[in-house]
Amino acid sequence: MRILLVEDNLSLAEGLTARLRQSGYAVDVVHDGASAEALAAAESFDLVILDLNLPQMDGLEVLRAMRARRNPAAVMILTARGAPEERVRGLDLGADDYLIKPFDIGEFEARIRSLLRRQAGLRNSTVSFGDLVLDQAARSFLLAGQPLDLPARERGLLELLIMRAGKVVARESIVQSLTSLEDDLSANAIEQYVSRLRKRLAPAGLTVRTARGIGYFLDRASP
Repeated sequence: MRILLVEDNLSLAEGLTARLRQSGYAVDVVHDGASAEALAAAESFDLVILDLNLPQMDGLEVLRAMRARRNPAAVMILTARGAPEERVRGLDLGADDYLIKPFDIGEFEARIRSLLRRQAGLRNSTVSFGDLVLDQAARSFLLAGQPLDLPARERGLLELLIMRAGKVVARESIVQSLTSLEDDLSANAIEQYVSRLRKRLAPAGLTVRTARGIGYFLDRASP
């Protein structure tokens, strides 16, 4: 999933970015409100993690601008401004969650998982398709009851496919979800990831099919 982190504390931003990327998220980072507003208008994100005390443009103004454009991204406010009236204002402007600094990193990551589940229309942390099970809380897969260890990009692709099982995931959506602006993901690279996933899923009677010219979808293998 693709995340925009807006944080003017450079050391905190660096630490959170490293943690999120280690968990397999594609992360873009900006350090001021004007850049955040411009990037949120130009790119698609699943989640925006938004500080409030920002140079050039306050975080609440960024949030107001996003919701005025009907930007559907989930927004987590991450700030030291924890007065009740501040929280009420942020939530009324369209924030989905509000976390006060300093915070526990475990709670931070759990809230992210919860918001992304909500974005995908999922109520539970466990998603299954045939003998494939995704535990979102642990960011891990089981295949026929056995752990399925995958590199970050392949795991991210399989998450997209299982969370949208029964629907074609467009190549453009795959690129947007798995890459930040610093990354590049070619059609050939996606096809390589798909080929590897097919080999890993085949013993459980599952496959990744190609919708020619559109994208890919998770399916049961033909008997």
